[in-house]
Amino acid sequence: MSYTDWKDKVSTFKKVDVRDIQGNFFPGLKKQAVAAPVGGGFEIIQSFEPIPLYEVMENLGYERFTEKVSDTEYRAYFYRTENKQEEKEIPMRPAALTNMPLIDKEIGNIAVNFWDVTWNNEKRHLPYEIRLLLSLTNAVGAGRMRQATRELVKAYIHGIDSAAFDDVFELLAWNQGIGYFSSEIGPSPLFQAYKMIKNMEKKGAERSVICEALKEKFGEKNPDVKV
Repeated sequence: MSYTDWKDKVSTFKKVDVRDIQGNFFPGLKKQAVAAPVGGGFEIIQSFEPIPLYEVMENLGYERFTEKVSDTEYRAYFYRTENKQEEKEIPMRPAALTNMPLIDKEIGNIAVNFWDVTWNNEKRHLPYEIRLLLSLTNAVGAGRMRQATRELVKAYIHGIDSAAFDDVFELLAWNQGIGYFSSEIGPSPLFQAYKMIKNMEKKGAERSVICEALKEKFGEKNPDVKV
């Protein structure tokens, strides 16, 4: 189907204006999207193009059409054509980007497009999982353990073998020094998440079970990880 096939139904869509919402509104919106029937839809109003929503909504069976009303207003229409279950879990969407329009709406638009080019552009040479590991180490170097933890969780959920984390932490100890590793990295949520993975694997837990445990303990409910 195309937008022209369901354009006349847009007036019946649930309108959700998220321009002034602070914090992560996505879980609530996703819950509504999962429950919506085929033939239903949403109109999302945002101050920047809501690119982070596209893949998730597509995986749930939604088509989309986005119009730019002004430099600081976008309207994205999502129409459900089939009742699909999410093909893959997309953990920890970049909710922090919603803070940028509070500073300046134009900066918010620039930030989300910068994120999209960095993480979704097909021209990127390195695999997504490897870029997550690089982002993890860069975050540690900058003292951003919150971000580093999120990257580790995402990397594992996307299929990285825990043996790769062994290499990463060995290199962190080498480059940062054993003293820094012991006092800063060891007690961090980043290393706690790593230890959870290793301990659960030793006990024979299935990967899916470990992923759910990671999302529960080191997801948005954790004040040391959430954005």
